[in-house]
Amino acid sequence: MEALLGFKIDMWDYLTFLTLLLCTAALVTAWIWLAGLPGRIAIERKHPDAEAVKLLGYAGLLPTIYPWVQAFVWAFKPTDKIDIRRFPAEEARANEEEMARLRGFSDKDVNKAGDPVEPAVGTDQKKEGEAAPTPEGDQQ
Repeated sequence: MEALLGFKIDMWDYLTFLTLLLCTAALVTAWIWLAGLPGRIAIERKHPDAEAVKLLGYAGLLPTIYPWVQAFVWAFKPTDKIDIRRFPAEEARANEEEMARLRGFSDKDVNKAGDPVEPAVGTDQKKEGEAAPTPEGDQQ
């Protein structure tokens, strides 16, 4: 390596390369976090077009900042989605299911109200009509 560069690479050169690598990784991480910000805001605010806001946030920060600003404003815009194909309760339930899907919950992890629920760990759930198990000493 010394023949190519004309000098010997020592510890300080490697530390410089490591610092440049860490700064680049931090910059890319901050860029990705900032690009996803409108989508996360829209999901938390239960925006009916949250997925579109999320995609525009990621795609908008690449070429220029204008589409990203548009997604950021869109995430905060109050919207009243009216779908005449469903009644209001059904529409609210459909919106909650969509928000749970965007947050990463499955259909089994969402109750009828659309709120995410934590699965019970270590509990035995019995089926309807099934008698509770009895200890062996209690049998008559």
